[in-house]
Amino acid sequence: MKFSIVQIIGVALLVLGAQGAIRLLADHHNAGLLRWLPGGFAARLACYAVATVAGVLLAAWASTRGKQSGHGE
Repeated sequence: MKFSIVQIIGVALLVLGAQGAIRLLADHHNAGLLRWLPGGFAARLACYAVATVAGVLLAAWASTRGKQSGHGE
């Protein structure tokens, strides 16, 4: 059960990061959730990229651990 929750958090982080990065690339002035972040376009894009990669890694890790423990497929 706990790996399922971690996997859901990872997928949510992946979706938010990817959606934010795509939005920022399409319109450089639409920063979305990170509009408060100083540093401009590059800093915001880097944060969205980090969130996307972290989401992928977290979801993949939770999926692998869940399968190893025999609680999911």
